[in-house]
Amino acid sequence: MLATIKCELKSFEDLAHSFAAKELTVNREENDRYPFGPFFDATLAKAYEVGLLGTILPEECGGIGQGMNALCIILDNLSAADASLGGIIFTNALSQEIILSAGCKDLLTGITGQATDAPSSLIACQSFCNAAEIKTQLMAVKNKDSYILNGTAEYVVLGGLAGHALVPAHIKEQEGYSFFLIDLKGKGITKSEPVFSLGLHSCPAVDVKLTEVKGTIIGRETEGSKYFDQASDRMHAAVAAMQCGIMKGSFQEALSYSQERLQGGWEIINWSGLRMLLAQMAMHVKIAEMVVSEAALAVEQHEPEWNICTRAAALHLSELACKLTTDGIQILGGYGYMKDYGQEKRFRDAKQVQALLGLAPMRKLGLISAIVKK
Repeated sequence: MLATIKCELKSFEDLAHSFAAKELTVNREENDRYPFGPFFDATLAKAYEVGLLGTILPEECGGIGQGMNALCIILDNLSAADASLGGIIFTNALSQEIILSAGCKDLLTGITGQATDAPSSLIACQSFCNAAEIKTQLMAVKNKDSYILNGTAEYVVLGGLAGHALVPAHIKEQEGYSFFLIDLKGKGITKSEPVFSLGLHSCPAVDVKLTEVKGTIIGRETEGSKYFDQASDRMHAAVAAMQCGIMKGSFQEALSYSQERLQGGWEIINWSGLRMLLAQMAMHVKIAEMVVSEAALAVEQHEPEWNICTRAAALHLSELACKLTTDGIQILGGYGYMKDYGQEKRFRDAKQVQALLGLAPMRKLGLISAIVKK
């Protein structure tokens, strides 16, 4: 991050960097075996204890009440070590943002205020899709003052861990969709086994089937798309921060390896071709830092067209991260494809993070539509 932001939020950077070093880096390979290995419950519990799950949650809701700058700094540092925890924090923050955009702070406080551990404080959602771009498979029927939901919600991130989920559903005989909050421990909920994903293995998702499940509507009927767009505008800065962190981790490992690996009696960093590749990676990382800082600052200061800045930042850095992690693998040679190192995981994670908030091509079309309207 830029020096000005570092000075203001140094404590959050130190916290995230220390947490990543102690809890994530040393266990990265083991944590990535999920769902075929154990989930890192102890790490998630510690993240909850130090407040990482409530960074942008208002203090009256039980959070630490920070802005997008703090969230981006945290996600940046965590993702440099292991982006899976970043994905958990991102998904929970997205759910919180949608609920706050709908003006339902009291409802959110009821969940976070009563939470006693990490799972009960989490709110799952379909953070890898935009319900306006897909056919929602959930239907809601109004029954007096409540709603009854039936159908299936696919790939609900954190659905196997969280106590509640935020799901989109069509209300019978109405256009558009609405968001509903459901209790994942209630009756009528059937969860699949964890879905094995390309990356972010320890940020798990499940398919959830609802049969006569009571849901609490978030905000007004049929305005789900409005609330999602408002939250998405802000959270695109967080996507950019995750990709920046992945890029940093890839460069740092490539640099360290090239200083230790010998070939022909020389450290391979002395070979000009490899130096050129490292220089290009370093350049992209520094540019990414500036892009994230500017995007987060635009959100905080509500600058003109700030929402276009955040979306452009996320889309650009997602493409850049996919390229840079490929270079990171190349520098390690055959070792780059081995799970003993973190490069192949970062390559998969970058592609997975690219899909947050919806398909990249659709988000690009949304970006140019917003520019044309202005």
